[in-house]
Amino acid sequence: MKIKLIKQSEPFHFVAFNEEGQSVHMDASPEIGGTDKGVRPMQMIIMGLGGCSGIDVCNILKKQKQEFSRFTIEVDATRRSEPEPKIFEHIVLKFIFEGAVNPAKAKRAVDLSIEKYCSVSEILRQSAEIEYQVIVNNEIVH
Repeated sequence: MKIKLIKQSEPFHFVAFNEEGQSVHMDASPEIGGTDKGVRPMQMIIMGLGGCSGIDVCNILKKQKQEFSRFTIEVDATRRSEPEPKIFEHIVLKFIFEGAVNPAKAKRAVDLSIEKYCSVSEILRQSAEIEYQVIVNNEIVH
């Protein structure tokens, strides 16, 4: 995997490109002089967690012929305040499904993703506690 970053404007705006030419803008927060021209790098990590797990879950449910009308992932991450670097220490994900998906199969797909398949969750688990919840048609699945 190769990624290329090109500085766009002062002081911290970058565009990152993957090997296929797709891009994403990154910038620092205004608190340290950024100009809000992109997502923060630490936000991208959490986006990657949601995306990695979401792809796993969709793939597993597709193989099980499970259909849903809507699938949303909400991620709430907390970083430690001290010492530097301010790495993630606690992450909570909510996997929210609507439609005809079997709740037990949705839960199993999420379990497999977070506990076995998602590379990003495995990396983050080294420093952070990861919790997750599965909600199907407004009901928490246990």
